[in-house]
Amino acid sequence: MSRELKPFSDTNRYRPVRVIAEGGMGTVFEAVQYGAEGFEKTVALKTILEEFSRDPEFTEMFVGEAKLVADLVHQNIVQIYQLGKLDRQYYIAMEFIHGVNLEKFMDRHFEQGKMIPVDLCTYIVSRVARGLEYAHNKSDGGGNSLGVVHRDVSPKNVLLSFEGVVKLTDFGIAKAANYFRNREGEVLLGKVQYMSPEQAQYKETDKRSDIFSLGIVLYEMLTGRVLFGDEDTMVTLDNVCRKAVPPIKTYNPDVPDDVQRILGKSLERDLTKRYQDAGEMAYELEYYMYHDRFGPTLVTLEKYLRDLFPELYEKRPEVSRRALDNFNPDTVIIRNEDLIQ
Repeated sequence: MSRELKPFSDTNRYRPVRVIAEGGMGTVFEAVQYGAEGFEKTVALKTILEEFSRDPEFTEMFVGEAKLVADLVHQNIVQIYQLGKLDRQYYIAMEFIHGVNLEKFMDRHFEQGKMIPVDLCTYIVSRVARGLEYAHNKSDGGGNSLGVVHRDVSPKNVLLSFEGVVKLTDFGIAKAANYFRNREGEVLLGKVQYMSPEQAQYKETDKRSDIFSLGIVLYEMLTGRVLFGDEDTMVTLDNVCRKAVPPIKTYNPDVPDDVQRILGKSLERDLTKRYQDAGEMAYELEYYMYHDRFGPTLVTLEKYLRDLFPELYEKRPEVSRRALDNFNPDTVIIRNEDLIQ
C-alpha cells in the first residue's frame, strides 16, 4: 500500500551570530539553524550583496556553486545544505568549520619563525587531493562526467578544522558541465599566483590544472615562500608560465627526495608529464607517509592545531558585528517557498 507524499509545511529558521569573513561581493556568517523540539545546528551562511544579487551573471555563478556542491558529498569537501533567497538577497547554508584556513595556518608559522613539518604538509595536501579526485570524477545522474575543475585551489580555500579534518571549499568559479557558463578564453578567473600555466594563458583547463595549483600550495607550505606571486599581476602571470621553480632544498633541506619528486611532477608545465589524476598524487603522498611507518592522521593535525592556536581552540573568536547590519541579526524566518529547488 503506497502512501501519498505531501510537501512539508515546517519553516527553516536561521539566526546570524557573527561575521566569519567579509569581502567586496558578500559576507559569510556563523549562524544557528533552528528546528522542531529545540533543535539547533551551527551552520555557515554565505550571502551576496543585493547589488550583486541583481547581476544575472554573478547570480548564475552563485546558484551554480550551490547546485554543484550539493551533490559533492565527500569528507574533504565543505558540504552545502541549502540555497535560498530572502527578499532580494541570495544565501547558501553550508557546513560550518570551526578552525582556520590554510593561509592563517601558514601565516602563524611565519610569525613564529618556524617551518611546517614536512609530514603535515604532505598530509594536508593529500587530503585536498582526495577531495579534488572525487570532484573531478563526479558524474551526473546519467553517468556523464561533469568535467569539474575547481580553478581556485589556494590556501584561503583549504580549511583545517580543530578536529583535524581538511576541507576544500569555494567552488564559486568552478568549471562544470550544465552548472556554469564556460567562458574560458574570454575572462580570467581565480587567484593569479595559484593559477596553472594553461589557466594563466586563457587556455582550456581540465583536472590537471587543479593539480598544478595544489603543487604551488605544497611548495609554499614546505618553504614558507611565495612561488610565483608579485605585486604586478602581469609579472605574476608571466612567472606562472615561465619562471623556473627554485629547487625545494634551497629553502628547506629537510624535504625528502620522494616529496621533492612528487612536488616536481605536480608542477610540470608539460601537461603530459604532470600527474594526470589527483588520485595519483594523493596515492604517492600517502605511500610516502605510510609505507614504512605510522604516518600522520587527523589526530596528529588536531593536536598540532591545539598547540598552534591555543587562543582559538576552546572558543570562537569575537568578530565585529558591523556586517550583520546587512543581514537581520534577529531570528530570520525562511519559509520553504523561499528555498530554491
